[in-house]
Amino acid sequence: MTTRRDFIKKAGIVTAAAGTTAFASPYVKAQNAKITWRLQTYAGPALGEHVIKPAIDAFNKVANGEMEIELYYADQLVPTGELFRAMQRGTIDAVQSDDDSIAAPVDVSVFGGYFPFATRYSLDVPVLFEEYGLNEIWEEAYGEVEGVKWLSAGSWDPCHFATVEPINSLADLKGKRVFTFPTAGKFLSRFGVVPVTLPWEDIEVAVQTGELDGIAWSGITEDYTVGWADVTNYFLTNNISGAWCGSFFANEERWNELPDHLKVLFKLCMDSSHYYRQHWYWGGEAKLRTQGTKMKLTSIPDSEWATVEAEAHKFWDEIAQTSPRCAKVVDIFKQYAAVMEKAGKPYRYS
Repeated sequence: MTTRRDFIKKAGIVTAAAGTTAFASPYVKAQNAKITWRLQTYAGPALGEHVIKPAIDAFNKVANGEMEIELYYADQLVPTGELFRAMQRGTIDAVQSDDDSIAAPVDVSVFGGYFPFATRYSLDVPVLFEEYGLNEIWEEAYGEVEGVKWLSAGSWDPCHFATVEPINSLADLKGKRVFTFPTAGKFLSRFGVVPVTLPWEDIEVAVQTGELDGIAWSGITEDYTVGWADVTNYFLTNNISGAWCGSFFANEERWNELPDHLKVLFKLCMDSSHYYRQHWYWGGEAKLRTQGTKMKLTSIPDSEWATVEAEAHKFWDEIAQTSPRCAKVVDIFKQYAAVMEKAGKPYRYS
C-alpha cells in the first residue's frame, strides 16, 4: 500500500517554506497501457470494507486488466477536506464522499451528508435523485465547476448520537463536544451542541481522552463496525436524518478519457455499492439495536423532539434563501415530504 509520503513523492507535490502545497498531476498513460486510477473514500478501512471495497474489487475483476482502481481510505493520501481540490487538479482521480465534507464549491453541497430531516428512510435518497429531479440539479451544479464530474448519489445510514453520557432530553445536548458533519454541526449548534472537526482516524482516541463527548456521524451499524461502540456507552434512538447522502466523483479529464464500456462498468459498480449499503445498513441498524450489547439505548420524548424538527424546517427556509437552486431543492424536499405524509403507512408513520 502506498503511503502518503510515497504518494507525495510520486505525485510531484512540493511543499513550500510557508507550508503551502502545490499539486502537479501524476497522471501518465502510455497508449494501450492499463489505465490506473486512485480513488479515495471518506471512510476508514473497517467501514470501507463495506461501503466501497466490494464495488471496487468487482470493477477491477471485470475490467480484465484494462483498468485498475487503487483504493485509499480516509486521509491516506489527501485530507478529506481537500479531496475536491486534489481531484480537480488531477492529483487523485476519483472520490467517494458527501459534497459537504469535501468542501465542494457548489451551492448544493450543503445538502450532502446529513441535511436535517430531509429524509426519514434510506430509500428516500435514490427516490429524490431518480424520481424528483435531484440528478439533474446536481449535474447542473457540478457542470459549472471545471475539472470534476459528479457521477452518482446514494444513501447510507441515519444520523444518531453515540455518547459517553446518556442523552434523555434536549438539555442534555448542551455543551456536548460532538464529531459531526459541517452542515449537521451548524444545525445542531442551535441546541447547544459544540461541533468538532478532527481527522477520522482520531475520533476513537478523542472520545477516550475526553476531547469529544460523542459522535453524530452515523447510525449504530457504523458505531459497531469502526469501534466507536467500544468507547461510547449510549445510543440515542432519535435521529436528525434518516439517511446520509453521499456521491461518487471523478476528475473530469480522466472520466472523459475512459472508453464507453469502462464508464458503463463503473456506473454498474456504483449501483452495486448503493444496493449493498441499502440492505447492510437497514439490517444492521435493527439487529444491533435489538441484539447489540455494547451500548444502551436512550430516547428524547417525541413531543420534545418535535421542536427539533420544527427548527429544521426553519433551517430549510434559511438555506433556500442562499440561491435559487437551493430554493428549488428545498421545494422538492417539501413536495416529497407532503407526498410521503399523505401516502401514510408504511411511507410515513408520523
